[in-house]
Amino acid sequence: MKFVGANKITFVTCFVLALSIYVALHGFNLHGVILSFTQDSLRNGSVSDQSDFVSKDQLYLAIDDDDEDVSRLRYDYYGVSCPFAEKIIGNAVNEIYKARPGIAPSLIRLLFHDCFIEGCDASVLLDADESQSSEKEAPPNLSLKALDVIASIKSELERTCPGVVSCADILVMSTREALALAGGPSYTLKTGRKDSLFTFKDIAERELPSPRSTLSQILASFASRGFSAQETVTLLGAHSIGITHCTFFKDRLYNFSGTDNPDPELNPGFLQELKTKCPFSASASSPSPCPDTGFAPSLSASDYHSNYGLSSENDGVIDLSFNNEGGPLNFGSRYYRRLLQNKGVMYADQQLMASEETATWVRAYSSDPLLFRRDFIKAMVKLSSYHVLTGPLGQVRTNCSKVLA
Repeated sequence: MKFVGANKITFVTCFVLALSIYVALHGFNLHGVILSFTQDSLRNGSVSDQSDFVSKDQLYLAIDDDDEDVSRLRYDYYGVSCPFAEKIIGNAVNEIYKARPGIAPSLIRLLFHDCFIEGCDASVLLDADESQSSEKEAPPNLSLKALDVIASIKSELERTCPGVVSCADILVMSTREALALAGGPSYTLKTGRKDSLFTFKDIAERELPSPRSTLSQILASFASRGFSAQETVTLLGAHSIGITHCTFFKDRLYNFSGTDNPDPELNPGFLQELKTKCPFSASASSPSPCPDTGFAPSLSASDYHSNYGLSSENDGVIDLSFNNEGGPLNFGSRYYRRLLQNKGVMYADQQLMASEETATWVRAYSSDPLLFRRDFIKAMVKLSSYHVLTGPLGQVRTNCSKVLA
């Protein structure tokens, strides 16, 4: 009997070891279990107190996307080759955020501008060289920030694990860390992305959506990359943090569509509030150009070189969090509540109320922060895994701004 008992113990020990090795190599998909649990809980009302966001966010940490691109990545990809990679990235972002909280929206925008153009491959980080131009030279990207943040983290990782952690993975993980610090939800990411050898400046100029786009243009742009109308509304919730400049919406205050009148959709009280921060000027008396490029605030190519608002001393600044309205746990929700009041700053944002299909989700997210945070995690994981390069399809740069020779 003692011999049989010993065999049982040996068998159980071997089974546990084998299971541990499998999980380390392949990860463990909790999508069905977790999502089923949370949906049942929401349906039954057992998760109803929306004040406890921290514990509830943990319910969604392992949500996966079934997209083929995601399946080529895996959890803990650097577990052996650079086991402290995620900790190094997290600590670095945390320290930088203390001094520069604005890195959160800057990193979100940088991630979007990278992933939306030919996938999450860090192509937006490359400098121009003798063989190709840089995406950073495209008009929508001229105001990109946080490039130094990625470069700094990359340098630290190169000292610890030379030539191991890709710039593409650093960007998605840094953005995740900054989002959590800014009040957004926490989530896990699969890693293993490789860096592109090429840049796509022309595509960036043409295809990054504009802050002056119509709803149909916005939805078409996201749909071409596999994002539904709901996912589009969800991702735009990131506009609840950061800043924008009067240059990018001043026409709505003074000469909307060449009418010499304000945008009739703007809340009258909010219109007056914006006018005090964005006084009338000659440039505001001219109608906006046709929808130009750049999902985040951007100008047409000619305006960037002659009247680039970001550096203008006379160009007012609007805090899109409205002094952190509602506190950090209202990340996202404040954005949707303001749209319901016709207080969207950018024309493209307020356009989400132009269709019942998108307005339905605006109303849902404004009243249910937990629902938004769940869907935002899923959308960010999907965005962060869009058209990734893996295996031999890319490289791991040692300097994020230069292709390996």
